[in-house]
Amino acid sequence: MARRYDCAEEADRRHGLREAAAAVRRGDLVVLPTDTVYGIGADAFNKTAVGDLLQAKGRGRGMPSPVLVGSPNTLHGLVTGFPEKAWELVDAFWPGALTLVARHQPSLTWDLGETRGTVAVRMPLHPVALELLKDVGPMAVSSANLTGRPAPQDCAAAREMLGDAVAVYLDGGPTPDAVPSAIVDVTGATPKLLRAGAVSEDELRKVVPDLEIPH
Repeated sequence: MARRYDCAEEADRRHGLREAAAAVRRGDLVVLPTDTVYGIGADAFNKTAVGDLLQAKGRGRGMPSPVLVGSPNTLHGLVTGFPEKAWELVDAFWPGALTLVARHQPSLTWDLGETRGTVAVRMPLHPVALELLKDVGPMAVSSANLTGRPAPQDCAAAREMLGDAVAVYLDGGPTPDAVPSAIVDVTGATPKLLRAGAVSEDELRKVVPDLEIPH
């Protein structure tokens, strides 16, 4: 039976974060608030748990899960060939609503779906999410909705869709904005905007003036 914890109440928040961390470590799914929308998450290095995440959403392996991290330093163990311009984007916008697509370390024993050697990674600006990530490490996290339905801005909407497929729901109240993160590909010589989002094109260009915008 899924459990919901009200993170506005300090005791419930502490208890919920402990239960969520335990759930992640045993391979279960959790729902957590972020600075964009609610996410459904699993241990990024647990292949079965990531498969359960995709199944809970009704999502195929062709749409692999992004990864959330609790610190920019975590990138050193996850990505390779990370260019200076990418670090400048991290310095400017993390934690925040910018996802970077980079080449992952070939030695990593994870299976996020059909990634073609890349990973979409972000550090969210939300205290509950960051506390959990700093405890359990990188998590595969996708929006907490059934595929084809709107991404939820509150815990109740996520629970209505995902039900008992999730072990722990961390309720951090309504998220501030339904706008998803911007996505920038940093695998090539020039950063490329893959998806417009909460960080605007103009803001990104202040850091990387040569940002490529597909037409």
